[in-house]
Amino acid sequence: MTKQVNKVNQSEQVFDAIHSVMHLYRARQLRGLRDTPHELTHMEYKAMGFFARHPRATQGDLVAHSGRDKAQLARLLKGLRDKQLLDAEADENDRRITRLSLSDEGKRIFNSLHDLGVQASSAAVTGMSAEQLAQLQTLLQQIRQNLEAD
Repeated sequence: MTKQVNKVNQSEQVFDAIHSVMHLYRARQLRGLRDTPHELTHMEYKAMGFFARHPRATQGDLVAHSGRDKAQLARLLKGLRDKQLLDAEADENDRRITRLSLSDEGKRIFNSLHDLGVQASSAAVTGMSAEQLAQLQTLLQQIRQNLEAD
């Protein structure tokens, strides 16, 4: 029984550490935009990333990819359009479908945030060997597979 309790405590500590690391990473990554006219939430940044990787995708594509609520994403995307960070155009085959892409300003802001993320991730692993990074990646992949199997 004691071994089982210790394993539970260790697993909780692992996830507390993962949560703490991700919180610090996101805070550092988004800190750079506080003084700009386009303050973004984490979800706005994630949506921008989706459209950076999938230009001319639709709101429905984002819903399917993220698993988020359609109404929540509609509000989020309207906000990004109002901030002029997303461009919208009607689909050439079906005018009822709106295709979304990052505007030039959206690309600039997203790339700036992405660069902050690269700096943050590089700083986070400073002093770790390639072998340690590979081991960490393998362990995290095992955790992901365990969670996906459930």
